[in-house]
Amino acid sequence: MIKNIIFDFGGVILNIDYTLAMQEFYRLGIENPSAFYSQAEQNPLFDDLEKGLISPDGFHQRIRDISGKNLSDAQIDKAWNAMIMELPRERVGLLEKTRNKYRTFLLSNTNEIHYDVYIKDLFQKYGYADFSELFEKVYLSHRVNMRKPEMEIFEMVLRENALIPEETLFIDDTLQHIRASEMLGIKGYWLCQPETIRDLFDESGILKLRF
Repeated sequence: MIKNIIFDFGGVILNIDYTLAMQEFYRLGIENPSAFYSQAEQNPLFDDLEKGLISPDGFHQRIRDISGKNLSDAQIDKAWNAMIMELPRERVGLLEKTRNKYRTFLLSNTNEIHYDVYIKDLFQKYGYADFSELFEKVYLSHRVNMRKPEMEIFEMVLRENALIPEETLFIDDTLQHIRASEMLGIKGYWLCQPETIRDLFDESGILKLRF
């Protein structure tokens, strides 16, 4: 029986389109941007940013070095943030329901630059100051200095919240993250478009999946 649900953010709660950022990076002079950054694989620079090992200022400078162009911080942020799309109201409403039915957690590979954008949107559209109002606990890679699919980040979530893996569901849109969680006994669900998390729950917020 599932008692705990760990949600990914981008691609699960927030709509994202990696290709939009790649198009913008290409316009900034970065050749073959899809090899530079993608959902499945990325330059170590992005790993470091997501793990909080490099500051936004350091990230900006590395992008300037890679592109060979004197780009402004604003130009770089605009390109990097281009992948961020809408945060649908029905998904926020679903989270409001599921938190009353299960212990819910957010586990996201993200970074300070992206966080500043979508947390502002969360407040302006839905009145939530941060995600701690929608989840029991929030784990952001750039704050815990770990990222999926590293086993340590899943182990931390289980340990800090005394979660039993077999009673815990992890929903993510990246298969390698699902496989890593399953190695610890967590029930994984790989969410693939056009399916959304809204399809996984009934109107009251009860999970329709059976394990």
